[in-house]
Amino acid sequence: MIVEGQAYNKYQRKELELKALLEITQAINENQPESVLLNIFKFTCLVHLEIKAMILYVAKEGEFEKKIAHGVKGKIPDTLHSSQIVDKKESGELRLDLPGDFSFSELETYLPVYHKEKLLALLFLRRKSDQVELDLDFTQAIANILVVALENKRFARRQIQQEILNREVAIASQVQQMLFPSDLPNTQELKVKVTYFPHSMVGGDYYDLIRKSKEKVYFCVADVSGKGIAAALLMSNFQAALRTLLRSDASLEVILHQLNYTLFENTKGERFITFFLGEYDFVKKRLRYVNAGHNPPILCWEKEGTTELLEAGTTILGAFEHLPFLEMGERQDLDSFTIHLYTDGLTETLNPSDEEFGELRLQKFVSSHMCMDPDQFHLEFFKEIEAFKGPIPLRDDLTFMSLRFS
Repeated sequence: MIVEGQAYNKYQRKELELKALLEITQAINENQPESVLLNIFKFTCLVHLEIKAMILYVAKEGEFEKKIAHGVKGKIPDTLHSSQIVDKKESGELRLDLPGDFSFSELETYLPVYHKEKLLALLFLRRKSDQVELDLDFTQAIANILVVALENKRFARRQIQQEILNREVAIASQVQQMLFPSDLPNTQELKVKVTYFPHSMVGGDYYDLIRKSKEKVYFCVADVSGKGIAAALLMSNFQAALRTLLRSDASLEVILHQLNYTLFENTKGERFITFFLGEYDFVKKRLRYVNAGHNPPILCWEKEGTTELLEAGTTILGAFEHLPFLEMGERQDLDSFTIHLYTDGLTETLNPSDEEFGELRLQKFVSSHMCMDPDQFHLEFFKEIEAFKGPIPLRDDLTFMSLRFS
């Protein structure tokens, strides 16, 4: 009779284990939340497997996070760093290097959970009674099923998050492309050529050209600190503010002060923009400009055969609530001239010897190619850049804008 009773108990236990296994696999197939899976596992261990106390730690980005803690009175950590765990798989020995106020002494055994040689979880257990024999094989099997399911859920979440990020980046890239002028002048009076190489899908450079009237044209180049979606949105806001101010007939001085104030208000001084804005009057043959901490554009006086840097202006925009100084630049009697605007991605281009292309090389090239059509100039210049940098990739956005007035 005793033998028959033992056989019945064993059969009953296997039936409970099968039900528990079916319950957790069904929950996994139904894509139940992580909390539901953990509760099913906890219930199975406490009721069907005669376990009194348990702790489950699950791996997450270099550490192990506590997911279940039941029946434990002592102080245990919420996380275990990978460096605190010494698991000798061959001998079955586990050592935890923990501060003195933490203790696992009230738990009698542990089960490591592996998947493809990677430690995914640690399960600590204590039986309800010394007379109860733990089915460690089944416990480890069901723990493995749970932990792999949690790992798959986390992987799926990461994939979804990456897909969302990719969509956001694609949208930001489209927004950024919409900031740039779709058509650039190509007439005898004004020819414009822009070459733009973003470092990634979403860059931090911005250029624009606004022909406000037959008499006046505005042109600018800017570089926002940082990259990515935040930079694209900030630059979009900056462009909207600039175009609104230009429509209002505000002076260049007012435009710069207002742009700086708006940028500072939006970012609280945490982001800044380097910016160059030029205004050319075809009737007065006058160029007015302001340089806000940007790389100085190169002005080519074609008749005189000379060049100069346009440096007058102020500091970077957005760093201070009020601009500490502002100097307007002006040049008169300009009728045949070229202006080259660029961002620091050009001059900071590296060659295999880790040398930067630099402003001197740029100025030298410009001086030796004074009266070229912008299209031809860019063709020749970027041959020079490619020869200089060789296989070294660009490390920043590169924008180069050339305007030739006749």
